[in-house]
This record gives sequence, C-alpha cells and structure tokens, in this order.
Amino acid sequence: MRVVDSPIILALGLVCVYAAIGVAALILLKSRRVVPLNRRRPEATASASALTKVTESALGAINKSLRGRQLRLIRADKFEQAGLKIRAADFVLMCGAGFLVSGIVGFILAGVGLALLFGLLTPAGMVFWLHLKASRRQSKFGEQLPDTLQMLAGSMRAGHSLMRALDAASDEAEAPMSEELRRVVNETRIGRDLNDSLIDTAARMKSQDFLWTAQAIETQREIGGNLAEVLENVNETIRERAALIRQVRSLSAEGRVSAYVLVGLPIIMLFILCLINPTYGPTFFGTIPGWLMLAGAGTMLGLGSFWLSRLIKPKF
Repeated sequence: MRVVDSPIILALGLVCVYAAIGVAALILLKSRRVVPLNRRRPEATASASALTKVTESALGAINKSLRGRQLRLIRADKFEQAGLKIRAADFVLMCGAGFLVSGIVGFILAGVGLALLFGLLTPAGMVFWLHLKASRRQSKFGEQLPDTLQMLAGSMRAGHSLMRALDAASDEAEAPMSEELRRVVNETRIGRDLNDSLIDTAARMKSQDFLWTAQAIETQREIGGNLAEVLENVNETIRERAALIRQVRSLSAEGRVSAYVLVGLPIIMLFILCLINPTYGPTFFGTIPGWLMLAGAGTMLGLGSFWLSRLIKPKF
C-alpha cells in the first residue's frame, strides 16, 4: 500500500480542508460592524489569542537570531525598496509558514517528492515576488522623475526655496516619488544634510538619474547659480536617455519573448504530460531518477535563463 493511500493521510487531508473552509467562513461571514472592545468597555484590556501569542513568540525568536546579521538573499533595505512596512522576521515567518503548508499539500497529492518541490518553490516564489515588487517600484520612481524635476524647476522659478519645492512636490507627486521626497524632507527637518538624504534615496531606489540630480544640487550649493536652469538641463538629459532606453527595449522585444517561451515551454509541457498521463507524475516526483531529472532540468533552465537575461539586457 502506498503512503498516499493511507487512511491516516486521507483523514489528515480532510481535517486540513475542513479547517481551511471553517477559517474562510469565519473571516468572510464575520460582521464588519463590530464595535471594538476599547469602546464598549474602556477599562477592559484586550487579551491576545493563543495564535497571536505563538506568532509573537516566534517573531521574537527570529528577531533575536537575526540581530546583527544580514540575510543572504534579502538585504535589510529590500523591504523599503518594495514599499512594504514589514520586518525581516515577519517575512521569514511567512516563508516558513508557506513552506509548511505547501509541503503538506504536496505530500497529500503525490508524496515526498512533490512535497519537497512545493516546499522549496513557495519561499522561492515569495522572495522572487519581493524582488519583483522592489524592481517595479524603482522603475516607477524613474518614470516619475522627469515630471518631478519639471515641477521642482517651476516652483523655484516662482520664487520658492529648494526645501519648499521638495515639500510641494512630495504633496503633488504620486507614490513612490511622494514617499521618497517626503522622507527626504523629514530627514532634513531633523538635522540631516540634504545632499546625504538625496544620495541615500538614489542608492535605495537604484536610480542613476536621481544621483545626477543630487550631484547637480550639491554642485549648485557649492558654486552658486540658477538651480532651476540646472534642473531643467538635467531633466532634458534624463528624457533623452529614457527615449534611448525605450528604443533599445523595443529592438530587444523579440529576444525577450523568445527567452520567455524557451524557459516556460518545458515547465508547461511537464504539467501537460502529467495531466494527459497521470502515471508520469509519480515517476517524476516519487522516484530518485525522477528527482535527478527534475534537478538537472531545473539547473539547465536556471543557467539558460541567466544567459538569456544577459543577452537581452544591454548596458550603455
């Protein structure tokens, strides 16, 4: 008898399914008009649930183990780059929970092989999502920079100071530009040098254009001159560079689509084969030769993806 056909595993799977349905029903059917405890009984203190206590103790243990250390795959400022208000311990706990849940689901479906595959793919997918979110936020920041520089130059031509222009731009711009400019203004108000804040913002958002802007502002503060005209010249250079980048991306679009097809085709074919002939699934995910074949295919796909990404990402 296989492990998957064991009545214990079947009962465990049913319990997990029914528990998930019950939790979803409680969340969806819970009334939204519940008056908070501190309003109903101001003298009463809200008691934390058992799940909250376990979560807080786990976060405390993870924070203690991560104190003074850096994660290898995730830097400390990656969450700021992605615009997430969470700590590294929270993300590590979510990755651990995802690993556990996906591993149980994979074990119920096809045994140990699929459990390991799902357990590894879930944290990897979460890390990839974090990097993708940070990359998109940085890209949006770069797209908003020309309009922001135009706004700063207009404010300064109207007679406002640089700090007042930054404050106004942080109110008028959209996120993430508004969030970063607001951070620069707040840091400057508490005594930090403006140029240091601007350079840190450029490093955090990985924006070479914003670094040029910070250097232009610092040069103008040292030698004097018309800062509005300087910002307009920098803005013109940034717009020309952005137009060149768009042209290069349009010329390399065919190569990017080819890379996506070549990488995604083996993965899609694997799932199609498992659906067409279910006997292939246990062979790939339940035997040592299948694991070796999947490991070899994953390694070759990873190397091929890296090589194609270097080919279709020109630098200039």
